[in-house]
Amino acid sequence: MKGKGKVLIDGDIVAYRAAFATQDLLPSDARVKVDELMGFIIDETVDFPFPSPEDYQTYLTGSTNFRFEIAKSYPYKGNRKATEKPKHLGTARDHMINKYEAVVSVEEEADDLISKAAAALNYNCVVASIDKDMLQLPCWHFNFGRNEWLQVDPKGGTKFFYHQILTGDRADNIVGLHGIGPKKADKLLQDCHTEEELWEVIVKAYDGDLERIIENARLLWLRRYDNEMWEPPQGA
Repeated sequence: MKGKGKVLIDGDIVAYRAAFATQDLLPSDARVKVDELMGFIIDETVDFPFPSPEDYQTYLTGSTNFRFEIAKSYPYKGNRKATEKPKHLGTARDHMINKYEAVVSVEEEADDLISKAAAALNYNCVVASIDKDMLQLPCWHFNFGRNEWLQVDPKGGTKFFYHQILTGDRADNIVGLHGIGPKKADKLLQDCHTEEELWEVIVKAYDGDLERIIENARLLWLRRYDNEMWEPPQGA
């Protein structure tokens, strides 16, 4: 690295996309598709402002995850069917580990590894993903599905996180408040300028149900350091 940061790649998305695209083809086709997707990400980010492929790290989610134990109200990812995994997913993941030295998480998700790496870099990095959950991280984001760039500042990242506490995350079966979608959440949080103000709005919206707020927050929060467990803002 040359002091300019790093590109942190969400390997889960790459592996799934490659496997789904080659569902009716051969395992070798899945490996080729992985190479195509990784090549595209590297080509699109190499000059922004990262000079070489050595500045890339890829992450994959392992089989264990602390969130399964935290989720009490609704099973974490409980809305996903066991049969939804594409045929060549294992092949795609193995190829990413063997060729791209992807790091596999233990007791957490690839998202947490990316978040911790970003924090260690003081957010002087690019997160390459299509997962909106990453937008709580105050850094550059490259959505390789849409070929779009977005820079998130610290206040924007914090507000996005609290926005998610209100709306939940259907993809992971994290249930927010009934009747509150993105637009209503935007309106509730629009006048908040500090984390304490965001917290106050959340507590009021949840009618003071701190147990459920903290449960959802811990499910949604991406860890910044090892074994971190989210806590309400100090003084709250």
